[in-house]
Formats: sequence, C-alpha cells, structure tokens
Amino acid sequence: MYDFKPDAALDPAETHRQLVEAADALTSGEPDGIANMANIAALIREFLPDLNWAGFYRVAPMRDGAGNELVLGPFVGRPACIRIPFGAGVCGTAAQSQTTQLVEDVHAFPGHIACDSASRSELVVPVLRDGAVIAVIDCDSPSPARFTAADAAGIEALAALLSTRI
Repeated sequence: MYDFKPDAALDPAETHRQLVEAADALTSGEPDGIANMANIAALIREFLPDLNWAGFYRVAPMRDGAGNELVLGPFVGRPACIRIPFGAGVCGTAAQSQTTQLVEDVHAFPGHIACDSASRSELVVPVLRDGAVIAVIDCDSPSPARFTAADAAGIEALAALLSTRI
C-alpha cells in the first residue's frame, strides 16, 4: 500500500515537486496507462487541497470517425461529461490549443461545460507526446481563483512525466 501524504505547510512549489516525485514512484515501470491515470488522479486529490474533481480526459477517435475528441478517463469526483469536442469548454480548449488553461472563474469562460455545478475555477493541462495531445489533466475547485501559476507549472511538470506513461 502506498501512503503519500504531503505536509500541509509546504509552499506550492515544494508540494508540486513532491507530487511529481510520488507520481514517478507510482508509475515507473508500469505499462498500463489506465492504471497510471487512476493512481495519479487519486494522488492529485491527496496533494492538492480544495478540489472537487481531478482526473483525465483522453484523446480518442470520434464515434463517426471524423477526427478526435476527448473521452473521460480515470478521475476522482462526481460523475462527469463523457465526451468533449476539441475546442469546447476549458478541456477542449486546452486540447485544441495545446496550452494550459488556468481559469479563475469558469462561469466567465466562453463555452464552459458545467459537468459539476459546484466547480468555480479550473486548471487544465495538456499531456503531449511527440508534439500531439494524448490527454488532458483536469483539476476543478469549488473556490474561485483556486489555482495559481505555481499550480500550473506543477501540473505541467506532472504532464511531462506522464507523457510516456499513459
């Protein structure tokens, strides 16, 4: 059994450093991407306070074969939207633009998709492999402006680590 518990008094940069270190320990040598995403979703929830949802959306072919879309992957939180088109909402925008989306107020984000009405802020980081998005890491909070630049940098480091492990 793993017991990764961060010290609540750590500064955000150190918290994220320890999160990436724990993710490395959990995923090193494990070839199953779904198992790795499941463990990392749980790990994010352990390390980052004030979240109501943390997990992954994976890039997959659309059912009609007309391109790709995001499909729900492992997560912790309330049931979520299953399919998100590229360019739609915060997750779809991150996937289409291949850039991190740090949103202080999701209700002010054009086209926001409200999977959980309790969410007020969101951080979405694309996971890139060979220049293409393969997934996004999505973190939601019930608090406005919950996420900082330090959170974005930390989850980006996590995404870089996971790019060959999911």
